[in-house]
Amino acid sequence: MRKAIAAILAVILMAFSAGCTRRAEPNIQFKVVTSFYPLYIMALNITDGVSGVQVDNMAGQQAGCLHDYQLQSKDMKNIEQANVFVINGAGMENFMGKVTAQLPNLQVVDTSVGVTLLTDDSGTANPHMWVSITNYIHQVDNMEKGLAAADPKNAVLYQKNALEYIAKLSALRGKMHDELSNVKQRDIITFHEAFPYFAEEFGLNIVKVVNREPDSQPSAKELAETIRLVRSTGVKAVFAEPQYPKSAADIVAHESGATVYSLDPSATGENDKNAYLNAMENNLTVLKRALA
Repeated sequence: MRKAIAAILAVILMAFSAGCTRRAEPNIQFKVVTSFYPLYIMALNITDGVSGVQVDNMAGQQAGCLHDYQLQSKDMKNIEQANVFVINGAGMENFMGKVTAQLPNLQVVDTSVGVTLLTDDSGTANPHMWVSITNYIHQVDNMEKGLAAADPKNAVLYQKNALEYIAKLSALRGKMHDELSNVKQRDIITFHEAFPYFAEEFGLNIVKVVNREPDSQPSAKELAETIRLVRSTGVKAVFAEPQYPKSAADIVAHESGATVYSLDPSATGENDKNAYLNAMENNLTVLKRALA
């Protein structure tokens, strides 16, 4: 009887131990924190399968672009625990002065370094560079080099992953150029200043950006001017984004006869390393239909 009880206890202890092992936290040796979603997807690809590396997304996957983003205490705690903080740069993270003041020794990787920036009429840089696949590839390269410098023991793996990801991005870029090269209509209207780099890459002409800031609504005067512009130019494609309400775009489309479509700048999305590729594939499908 005692032997039987001992055997049962041993089985219970083994099961308990196995359960504890499954629930145990992984052995994190290097923590990467990205400022927002597009960089998070980059980091997932570059660190894929690298043991001991954790990637966190500071702003969350549904925060969208960081226009006027207000840092919270949990954000600062997360950044403070990071070995590297990866940012978009070009003014997207307007809170960086506060971060570097409080964390002067923080290693920051600015993925905008070397990217040719577009500016608005006031000379302010447009930070939405990742929406161009060419720029996104440049940012991937910058991130890989930054992570390799900060974590040299895994540098070879970062480089391997980055090259594999860049190969997929390059193939998709080539496909998009081929399939959009013969579209007849290239004039579009957008409702957020997210697509100038994308338009430049694929030879599209943004006739007007109706409301440049995603949290604002265009005035009645601006809507009326846009409707007149659409009517006079014959623009047939009005593009809203899945991240923001498209009520203004619907008004313009209804009053002008244009059609509302959705283009995704991949500023939000799922926890999926293929999310950017999927978003751009969907954008290709939408553009082929809208500009035919």
